[in-house]
Amino acid sequence: MRHAVSFVLCFVVSAGVAAAQNVIDPPPGFTKTVNLSGPRFGMTALSTGVVDELKKRDIEVGSNISQFGWQFEKQFYTRNSGVAAVNEWVVLLGGLDQGVALPSLSWMVGLRTREGAEFGIGPNITPAGVALALAGGVTFRAGNLNVPMNVAVVPSKVGSRISVLTGFNMRRR
Repeated sequence: MRHAVSFVLCFVVSAGVAAAQNVIDPPPGFTKTVNLSGPRFGMTALSTGVVDELKKRDIEVGSNISQFGWQFEKQFYTRNSGVAAVNEWVVLLGGLDQGVALPSLSWMVGLRTREGAEFGIGPNITPAGVALALAGGVTFRAGNLNVPMNVAVVPSKVGSRISVLTGFNMRRR
């Protein structure tokens, strides 16, 4: 009975909030998207716990590994706004410099300012486990060429990973 009363109360409050919204203002304009996909490369520092976890899985690497991959990125923006929403998938192979191919997949969502400062957050999956990645950086622009410089921190149960990545992309719709 208590759950039913709580549900009805939430429904009534929600209906009141919805009815109070202003319907006179026109809806915002359509969002435009830009494809900013491109190659990424850099390095990742692995904590001792991450190296040990990989060793348990018969993967032997040092505490610093190379990273090479591709970032699939869409930027959503409006004409008058100085901030753009960003959705990206980052696929990397780490450890190639040590004869190992460690796959990594991250899905990041975040924001980028007109000046190029950016930050994002999202899940990360690697052979060392699943964790939440936090990233920030800046994108330098020269005409249609973009050069991102990012730092990502991935704390997990077994330890932390810190990556420094760069690459390039060209603006295209």
